Amino acid sequence: MGSTSRSTSTIAVAKDQLVSKQCTQEPGRAERAFNRHDAGTVLKKFYSIELDDLTAPPGVEMIDFLEASSSPLPWMTGEELGQYAEKFQKSGFTGPLNYYRMMDTNWMLTGAKITVPAKFIGGEKDTGVKSFGIKHYIESGAFKFSVPNLEVAIIEGHHYLQQEQAEKVNSEIFSFLDKLFGEETPK
Repeated sequence: MGSTSRSTSTIAVAKDQLVSKQCTQEPGRAERAFNRHDAGTVLKKFYSIELDDLTAPPGVEMIDFLEASSSPLPWMTGEELGQYAEKFQKSGFTGPLNYYRMMDTNWMLTGAKITVPAKFIGGEKDTGVKSFGIKHYIESGAFKFSVPNLEVAIIEGHHYLQQEQAEKVNSEIFSFLDKLFGEETPK
């Protein structure tokens, strides 16, 4: 288990995550806000985020602040969106929200290093890369400090790269595996 002290780079990330954390930490709060919309609308709002700043105005929940794209997503059919929406309509969004609820526990692991070879693939338009101090974390070398054998690829796209840029993501993964194992990976 790592140290519970927080470095300057993690404090910068934390400052930007405060709004996100406030929305998700109170059990049931985000779920109630999400439930005011059908699951398809919630997904479309997250799938089409183009904002640099996710800070909602005071008194407004983040999900209500986001806008769903009025046009179809170019990388996902309406049928695919419907399938995801159907699953989330049944299960709700507690599972994904729990990631954000674990932020305090994650702080306890900040001193731990990941020493195995790893690759981070992010989208240049991904709000998760552009905000929350993550871009600075990557570019400053702090990410590489925590994951010494890290390879980073920032490619065209948003948060759901595996769907939006499937071929490019697969190419990045195979390239990483080829370097790791010293031979061409069967594709």
